[in-house]
Order: sequence, then structure tokens, then C-alpha cells
Amino acid sequence: MRFLDNFRLGQEKEDFQTVSQNIHNGIEFKGTNLWILVFAIFIASLGLNVNSTAVIIGAMLVSPLMGPIIGLGFSMSINDLSLLKKSFLSYLFAALVSLATSTLFFLISPINEAHSEILARTSPNIYDVLIALFGGLAGILAISSKLKGNVIPGVAIATALMPPLCTAGYGLATLQFTYFFGAFYLFLINTVFIALATFLTIRVLKFPYIHLPKKEDERKSRQIILAIAILTVLPSIYFGYTMIQENKFQKDAVRFIEEEAIFQGNLLLSKTIDSKSKSITLTYIGQGIEEKNISLLKKELFKYNLENASLVIQQGFAHLKDNKVDTQTKSLTLALSEKEKQIQYLQSINDSLMLQHQLDVQIQKELSTLYPTVQTCIIQQIESRTDTPDSKEWIAVIQSNKKLEANDKSKIEAWIKTRLKINKIQFYFVN
Repeated sequence: MRFLDNFRLGQEKEDFQTVSQNIHNGIEFKGTNLWILVFAIFIASLGLNVNSTAVIIGAMLVSPLMGPIIGLGFSMSINDLSLLKKSFLSYLFAALVSLATSTLFFLISPINEAHSEILARTSPNIYDVLIALFGGLAGILAISSKLKGNVIPGVAIATALMPPLCTAGYGLATLQFTYFFGAFYLFLINTVFIALATFLTIRVLKFPYIHLPKKEDERKSRQIILAIAILTVLPSIYFGYTMIQENKFQKDAVRFIEEEAIFQGNLLLSKTIDSKSKSITLTYIGQGIEEKNISLLKKELFKYNLENASLVIQQGFAHLKDNKVDTQTKSLTLALSEKEKQIQYLQSINDSLMLQHQLDVQIQKELSTLYPTVQTCIIQQIESRTDTPDSKEWIAVIQSNKKLEANDKSKIEAWIKTRLKINKIQFYFVN
């Protein structure tokens, strides 16, 4: 029994009048409270705009949005209809002011790109429900306790009421209504479950309850609260399930690529995994992959629970422009794609292709002796972009199973230039 006594709340429970007064004080949005809300919205919008987590956290600490939401749950729990009406109107006013402020900010902001901090607030799921529920429980316990500590700031950060409203404003300002509805739905999730947590906690603490004249009215009130919670949580469960499935597809696809998508004499330059469309796109360079080998690879998909996935194999430098590679790679591959037809023509009339392959093999053997981590070395001649039509350039693609240090890359570049006795050569390192 002594162990269970540690979990009892009665001794630390604050006086009902004090709790009620504190909640009443946090509901109204006028004067100082209203200006603090506007400034907090501007701070959060700036944080989203520049993709700064620290700035967003600062805005959440400043924001007074928790007040009317706690008031909604508190008024329903003690059956105070006048407080419920006041909390609801204050909540609507705060939400509208926040939306208007954030929309205005993003209309005048020169930065319109949706960064990760914005995108993170557009797809709510079941975990957002749990965060709001447990955050609300912690918040109302702190308000109802004599030992408040620093719980309220932590709850404000965890439940994140400000960023969804600012993201919704971004959606309105840029006419991207998918962002607006996704972010506003997340804000509603936080609202409902913080209020629900408040309702449950106040009932557990047995604060005074104002009975309605008719029992039928009380029963209907409870049914409405339950219905709102269910209508909010069901779509969140769907989003949570979808997220788990997409994450599973991503892991299965990566495992499939690492274990099966290996072709001798060919280098995998890039991979694109789209969990939503269930597609896998692989780009190779090298000797070329025959159709029968591609067909055999596709048959292996079912072993990794990817039987419904589409697999696309791309070959050659021309496809690199569609993948997310670094800036230098993009400029290089763009130049190569422009000259792909000339390269193909030269290769078709060049009887020295076999000699070129033998040179690759020999260079790879020699290079692997010096640097054991090097797995593949492909060296090809391409047409130069200089004013002289007959001038030539070389490109070297080097794959290593371990990231090479800058010093090692420099030594490899110098060694290949000396070995081939050429100066015009561009290097492309792949891990």
C-alpha cells in the first residue's frame, strides 16, 4: 500500500477556487494576451520560414493558446455552460487571429519554399493523438497541483499548437490547400485531446460538478464528447497505419537493393524509392544489363514483400538528372546527357571498346592494390565542350565501400592522371 500511495494526488491537489481562477485568467484574449499571441505567431512563422527548430520552440514557449483549450475541457468536466461558451468563443477568436497573422506573414515573406518543419505538420497520425492526450494530462495535472514545477512550458512544446496554425496560414497564403487542411486537422487533434485529457483529469480529481436540471441533458453531453473524440481519432489511426506501411516499404526496398540489385560490371549510381506510389527506380552505369537479368531481378521482389512494387532500371548518365545528387554531379551529368547521342555514335564505330574495358579492369586492379576499399573504377572518354570539336575529355567513376577522405581522393586523381598520361579528366566518387 505504501508503494501505491506514491501515485495518489489528493495531498498535492490545489484548491478548486484557485484552479478555476487560473483557468479563467488564461481564457481571455485581449490586451497583453492578444499581443503575445500575435507576436508568438510571427515568431513561429519565422521559424518555419527559415526552418529553425529553436525559433519554433521559442514561439511555443511564448504562446498562450493552451488557455482556452484547457478551459474547454475544464468547463465540460464541471458542467459550467457559461465558461464553456466563453472558452469556445475565445478559442475561435484566437484561431482566427493566428490564421490571419500567419497568412499575412507568408504573403509578404520572400521565401515560399516548404521546408521540413512545415512538411512535418501536414500529415497528422495516431502518434499526434497520443502526444496531445498525454501532453494534456501533464498540463492539467500541473495546473491542478500545488507543485506545478516547469511542466506547462514542456507541455506547450510537446503538443505544438503554434506550428500547425502557422503551417495552415502558409497553405492559405500559397494556395496549397493540402497543407492547410492537413495542418489545421493537426491543430484540431491537439485541441480535442488536450481538452479530453483535461476533462478526464478533473473528473478523477473529483472537483465540484454542476449538475444539469435533467439527467437526459447530462447523458447527451457525454455522448457528444465521446463522438467528437472518435471522429477525430479514426482518421488519425488511418494516417498512422499508412505511415507504418510506407516505412516498412522503405526498409524492404533498401534490403532488396542491397542484397539483390547487384550486376557484375555495372555500378549503381542512384536509387529512388517512392513509398506512396510503391515504385523503385535504379540507375546504373557500366557494361550494360541484359533484359533477361532485369526480368530475373523483378522476380525476386516477392521475397521482400515487394510483389506489388514496380521496378524501373535505368542505364546511362542521361537518367542522373532525375535523381537527387550533389550540385557538382548535377552539372556534370547535365553536360553528359547533352552529348549522349554523340557518345553512343562514337562507341558504335569504335573497335577499341574491348580495349577500353580491359583498361578499366587493369586500372581497377592496380587501384585496389593501393586502396583496398575501391570496388569499381570505370573510365570513359567523352567529347569535350571546348571550342575545338576534336578535343577529348575523360571521366572516371570510382566506387568505394567506404567513404574516402579528401586526401585519398586527391592522391587517386593524381595517380590516374599519371597512369593514363592525361590532364583533362573529371572524377566522380560514389560510396
